[in-house]
Amino acid sequence: MDKLLVILTSVGALAAILFAIITARRVMKFPEGSDVMKKISGSIREGAAAYLKRQYMIVLIFFGVMFIALSAMAAFKLLTPYVPFAFITGGFFSALSGFIGMKIATLSNARTANACKESLNKGLRVAFSAGSVMGFTVVGLGLLDISIWFFLLKFVFGLEAAEITSAMLTFGMGASSMALFARVGGGIFTKAADVGADLVGKVEAGIPEDDPRNPAVIADNVGDNVGDVAGMGADLYESYVGSIISSCALGVAAFHSLEAMALPLILSALGVICSIFGTFLVRTKEGASQKQLLRSLSRGTNFSAIVIAIAALPLVYFILGNNNWTVYFAILAGLIAGVLIGQATEYFTSDSYKPTKNLASTSETGTATIIIGGLSVGMLSTLLPVVIVAVCILVSYFVSGGMSNPQMGLYGISLAAVGMLSTLGITLATDAYGPVADNAGGIAQMAELPAEVRERTDALDSLGNTTAATGKGFAIGSAALTALALMASYIDKIHTIDGGAEKIANLNITNPTVLVGLFIGVCLPFVFAALTMNSVGRAAQSVVKEVRRQFREITGLMAGTADADYARCVDLCTKASLREMVLPTIVAVAVPIIIGIILGPTGVIGMLAGATASGFLMAIFMSNSGGAWDNAKKYIESGVLGGKGSENHKAAVVGDTVGDPFKDTAGPAINILIKLLSMVSIVFAALVVNFSIL
Repeated sequence: MDKLLVILTSVGALAAILFAIITARRVMKFPEGSDVMKKISGSIREGAAAYLKRQYMIVLIFFGVMFIALSAMAAFKLLTPYVPFAFITGGFFSALSGFIGMKIATLSNARTANACKESLNKGLRVAFSAGSVMGFTVVGLGLLDISIWFFLLKFVFGLEAAEITSAMLTFGMGASSMALFARVGGGIFTKAADVGADLVGKVEAGIPEDDPRNPAVIADNVGDNVGDVAGMGADLYESYVGSIISSCALGVAAFHSLEAMALPLILSALGVICSIFGTFLVRTKEGASQKQLLRSLSRGTNFSAIVIAIAALPLVYFILGNNNWTVYFAILAGLIAGVLIGQATEYFTSDSYKPTKNLASTSETGTATIIIGGLSVGMLSTLLPVVIVAVCILVSYFVSGGMSNPQMGLYGISLAAVGMLSTLGITLATDAYGPVADNAGGIAQMAELPAEVRERTDALDSLGNTTAATGKGFAIGSAALTALALMASYIDKIHTIDGGAEKIANLNITNPTVLVGLFIGVCLPFVFAALTMNSVGRAAQSVVKEVRRQFREITGLMAGTADADYARCVDLCTKASLREMVLPTIVAVAVPIIIGIILGPTGVIGMLAGATASGFLMAIFMSNSGGAWDNAKKYIESGVLGGKGSENHKAAVVGDTVGDPFKDTAGPAINILIKLLSMVSIVFAALVVNFSIL
């Protein structure tokens, strides 16, 4: 079984990577268009590459410090010697996923705009293919990382199953740390540029979106790539490997064998194949409505989900046998929950449905009412995902035998997370395509392409806003399940440490350390969101001042006879985002250790429970509010309620500006936060057990 496991997981990894390479080559065969389009695309690509280079230099320092700290703990027998190296590889593959996704996205934006000259379907295919490279790179590298470590730990170092999963859990901390840097830094960059471009360009100067006279327009397009592509790739890589590894660890704890570890790995490899087939079903027709475009993407994702649902049953029966085949329903529950969360998010954020249409109508009475309406939509939108995830948890726990064996129930919950993410290749493709379409619209505007081209790119961009919101809901839902599985892994880890079981003998809510940890955990997502929102605000202020200065001081800029200094705005966003991303990441890493040293393992468990619950709600609220504001603006720009340039439109732009850091900085970063807290807690569990005060 062990050799077969390595082979099948490696086959899934190689299939995903090979498909990503073939798709990337196919995208590169499409022409970029005119020299002007090539120049604009080159500027975006250059700015994104420069940002990532500087970000990775800062991240390298952080990883160097952490490697030394983890090595010191290993020297004192508080960790296995493999942990520091696993931490590094997790961060490396997470960063590589984001980098490759950003690279293909910046090479595809002009190609998408040029394809839209021909037809809407061709533009969709180019942008979606670019997103597919991102999606399959993430799952391919994730499975490759797991395969390599399993091979080394099993066949080179000769570890047993429990030791293997314990060591592999720790490279999730490296992936989570890198993901947080990428999401927070990229999110601050993209929203600082977006706010500066929108407030000064569209509201104050009254010029169109992506107008070449706007000095922040290139920075805005760069931000789409470093935040929504590179950041998202690192984010979902971390979600993917985190769900698989936690499921492996809980499976080994429940079954004490490799069979339970094999199920999530082979299921994920099978999901790669299903996702590849699903990509070929994504196509549309000219003049398609938003509902029809959504249906085009849903056709591929639903097909993949249905096939994996059918194939999972014999797979579970073959691996776990006749006595445990009901675990299949946990996987099915995760798949269904993922689809339902996506549909719930789509309902609250797409301008095809009442919530966003009604939100757009509130602009008739000004900026304040559209902001109030957006907050209300976001708050209300938390209800359905919470119910869906709650039902998924209960079903997964009980069908897996949780009543008689709690470890089996927790294993079922972790499998639900794996089931939800099993078709991540195509699900992420529908999300990553959005920034490519957004960039394509900017290039079409700046290169002064025919009006019908911009109409097509706007249709793809509006769809991208919805799929991005859906993708965030999907990622947050899986994060909640994964965080719960990781919390269970933490408790299991404490039990394996000498003296650990006594430390967590009383997990009752009335235990003061549990209660205090719970309150601190509930508060953490709020503090974290405040730090990231303030960071966007400070960075945006510098961009707004710079754009105003250029409008004021560059003679001929507004008349179109002089060029804006795009590089200056890109540099401002880069410096601000890199400076501001450090504190939130340090908070996320330091708090679990500090809480553990002061309150002990029970305090950590309370903190993890509180952060997971409040973080789940906060992330959904912020992501959906932002998505609804964005699409309300797009809805008005389509010609209703006065259209572009009207007072309604100006109010909607301000609402969208408020929503930008909600949906693209603070919200998505929270789902990384709740998993990173668990990962850090697991890695430093021995330190907490041995040196805690209480």
